[in-house]
Amino acid sequence: MAASDPNDTPTTDVAKLPPAPFLIGVAGGTCSGKTTISEKLTELAGDDHVALIKLDSYYKPRTRTDQEDRIVSNYDHPDAFDWPLLNDHLAALKAGATVPVPVYDYTCDDRSDQVRLVEPGRIVVVEGILVLYDVALRERFDLRVFVDADADIRLIRRLTRDVAERGRTAESVVAQYLATVRPSHEQFIEPSKRYADVILPGGGMNVAAIDLLHARIRELLKVG
Repeated sequence: MAASDPNDTPTTDVAKLPPAPFLIGVAGGTCSGKTTISEKLTELAGDDHVALIKLDSYYKPRTRTDQEDRIVSNYDHPDAFDWPLLNDHLAALKAGATVPVPVYDYTCDDRSDQVRLVEPGRIVVVEGILVLYDVALRERFDLRVFVDADADIRLIRRLTRDVAERGRTAESVVAQYLATVRPSHEQFIEPSKRYADVILPGGGMNVAAIDLLHARIRELLKVG
């Protein structure tokens, strides 16, 4: 039997390595249908195949900010988010690691002391109003989606949601919309549409668009 060469470097069977996750970014204005589409895709493909990350989880901690200041803060501005942490987590997921995603508490407008462990999936979906705004984040995505919906529809949905689920008054929701939500949408969110590979009109009710995205995911899972 021939002696082995001590200078030989062990080789890795590339064919046995799992495929790198396919990253999908789903952006759009407040209550445009981003969450509906992302959760529907996760449901159709299966939780064991898809890791879902929500940008809202990465609001910066506001523990040292009093409640009155939290109420008037602009949560639709890029400065409200912890981009380095989100980028670090996506890099870790891409490398096959599990990440501790923060849990945000809307009732007190701050991060809670809990985390949600997210395991890497064949597909990683990141959804949020500004996921196509940050350059470093945007360049990580293999597919960039923008969910489009009329402003009046989005306002009605936000009003209904915040009153029913977040304990807010209709007056406070409208005041916030006029003061920060609408200006930030026009300045930051709407312009990010230009970076999308796919624009989905009609928001989360666009069944044909969901079917197309699901077909793409099925194709990826089959290849993987």
